[in-house]
Amino acid sequence: MPERPRLEGKVAIVTGAGSSGPGIGNGKATSLLFAREGAKVLLVDATLERAEETQRMIREEGGEASVFQADMTNRDDCQAMADAAMERYGRLDILDNNVGMSMRGTVVDVSEDDWDRIIAVNLKSMIFASGAAIPYMIESGGGGSIINISSIAGLRAHSQTPYTTTKTAVIGLTFSMAADHGKDNIRVNCIAPGLLHTPMTAPRMNDEQREQRKSAAPLGTEGTAWDVGWAAVFLASEEARWITGIVLPVEAGLTVTSPVTYTTIGQQARF
Repeated sequence: MPERPRLEGKVAIVTGAGSSGPGIGNGKATSLLFAREGAKVLLVDATLERAEETQRMIREEGGEASVFQADMTNRDDCQAMADAAMERYGRLDILDNNVGMSMRGTVVDVSEDDWDRIIAVNLKSMIFASGAAIPYMIESGGGGSIINISSIAGLRAHSQTPYTTTKTAVIGLTFSMAADHGKDNIRVNCIAPGLLHTPMTAPRMNDEQREQRKSAAPLGTEGTAWDVGWAAVFLASEEARWITGIVLPVEAGLTVTSPVTYTTIGQQARF
């Protein structure tokens, strides 16, 4: 007998579901894999056309998805997003908090406006989205799975202090949410991607820098958005039913072996 899709009967929200340029970013890969595994997916993006491109790809494969335009730094938009999932699909089981931005600088030279912006995009968006989704997960009766996308920059020193600060905060948020909502059968976990090659990083990388990034980790290979997407599928599925409050590095072993900071792997590196 064929195996049952791992997310059959589930409804998922993926924020940042479009790609910032040609190719497959984390949100698009996760959305496609969720749909392939049987979930109905609400594709959320600030740029509607990006979400519509992901929707087209899902529909071409026979999956079910709809789009929703939202500014994830706006609490009302996040509430309207969760409301839309319930109105369209009648339940909510999975939230993939994927929205994020990068920013270079130190505490000496980053402006207050820049600090406020990156905290809003990388942290407040997850707080607002989760706050809107959790009551509906409880109402749906089966609990749920929330997946927060952090970074290995949140686990070690990095040349982008504002980015590192917010990604470390995402890990702390994950721990606290997991403790707060375990009683509701809501699992909250975190993925920490490494040096991926995605539409976000591609314009800033030359071939030499890509090779440096590949060779920095034990596996010696380049990560893609699909690696993050498959990790999200696992954490969203019943296979991970007894897993909550963890940080899952998806980074070819970089954090356990390499003592270098990322400025030594090319000033244009992003992850």
